[in-house]
Amino acid sequence: MLHLSRFFVLAVVLMLTGCAAVKDFSLRPYRMNIQQGNYLEAKDVDQLEVGMTQSQVRFLIGTPMVADPFNSARWDYVFFFKVGRSRAEISSRLTVWFEDGRVSRIEREDELAEKPEPFYDA
Repeated sequence: MLHLSRFFVLAVVLMLTGCAAVKDFSLRPYRMNIQQGNYLEAKDVDQLEVGMTQSQVRFLIGTPMVADPFNSARWDYVFFFKVGRSRAEISSRLTVWFEDGRVSRIEREDELAEKPEPFYDA
């Protein structure tokens, strides 16, 4: 009987150390990443120019996530990313204003959010 209990204790210790040896093992609950909006790359946004048509803007950076029902001359591109376990937040915003169907003004943050690497939480 003493031999069986020693074997059991040894087996439990080996199992626990095996779990701790697994890379990125954690007893914390899993939290999934949350991504919302349009991720815009800086090289695409840098190509935007005053005077472009709405279809050219849509082709270059896509359809805006936020359509203002009260002002169709304003397109807002919003990006938000929250990393699951670390809860780090990344966000950026770009607003394109139109007059007579052409870009009249571009408002953007100094730097667009960098794409998180990796885009998932291992």
